[in-house]
Amino acid sequence: MFRFEHTEYLWLLWVIPVFIVIFIALLNWKKSALKKLADTHLIQFIIPEKSRVKPYFKFIIFLLVYTNLVLAMANPQIGSKLQEVKRKGVDVMIALDLSNSMLAEDIKPSRLESAKRAISKFIEKLKNDRIGIVVFGGQAYTQLPITTDFAAAKLFLNTISTDMIPTQGTAIGAAIEQCESAFNEESKTSKVIVVITDGENHEDDASKAASKSKEEGIFVHTIGMGSPQGSPIPQYRGNQKVGFRKDNQGNSIVTKLNEQMLQEIAVAGGGIYVRASTSSAGLDYVLDEINKMEKTEFDSKVYTDYEDRFQYFLGLAIFLMVLDFFISEKKNKWLNSEKLFGIKS
Repeated sequence: MFRFEHTEYLWLLWVIPVFIVIFIALLNWKKSALKKLADTHLIQFIIPEKSRVKPYFKFIIFLLVYTNLVLAMANPQIGSKLQEVKRKGVDVMIALDLSNSMLAEDIKPSRLESAKRAISKFIEKLKNDRIGIVVFGGQAYTQLPITTDFAAAKLFLNTISTDMIPTQGTAIGAAIEQCESAFNEESKTSKVIVVITDGENHEDDASKAASKSKEEGIFVHTIGMGSPQGSPIPQYRGNQKVGFRKDNQGNSIVTKLNEQMLQEIAVAGGGIYVRASTSSAGLDYVLDEINKMEKTEFDSKVYTDYEDRFQYFLGLAIFLMVLDFFISEKKNKWLNSEKLFGIKS
């Protein structure tokens, strides 16, 4: 198992874009200052040994040094000793809707991003429980089998996007059945399914699937993402928003929260329904319900010892700093003597 001992240091990686902006601004300022002194071709004669490429190369080295130092401070670790322990908890399967309607922004920054952040916080509050993740659209897939590895759960969560689902739609019934099949039938632990969706474009009998789960002792809770008033669905090209999805008549498609259906599913599954808000996706209420449930003892294999790997990143950072020290910003003498750029001395 791989983990970072001090994950809080990883936030320092967000400074890298700031460095890039400052570097570009400095380059533009230098170019502007030099243009005021002389013409571009004349500057090449005044300072012929000045390299255009090496400043970029040295800046890349600087970014690599910074990145490796941050990773070294976060201290990557590899599990070295696996031990079987007794734990008491509940098995929880999260079914997350990845249909395009989850990109709507009536909950900031979007329904999907709000759900992912709430799930991440939910995972942090779990103690001796196990968790798994199912993603669904027109079909349902197990993204993460049931596990006690919360770090892996958060890692898988970060990779989730609407692009993962080839078939659009909202097959909630299929998602519930997929969650049900992910549980260990022989396990006597209490089992919970949490469906997080806007409930739109309902394609199958989700209430029937939830009722069947309840008969087998599995409780089904639902979280409604969105608002009854609805919101247009953003359309992206790459990472850029280029407008909103439109119907055949050219009108923007408005996606609305199907609250009534999600309430019916929760009632059929013996669980609760919560409408998400900007500040909370409602998983705290679900966690309260989970904590009320009977905790069952089960065997679990966990890593009890970890080996540090910070030295590799620290060593690489030191090597790159030494390399940077020996790289000047002047042109290579051999390349300069070959007059590759056609500049005569």
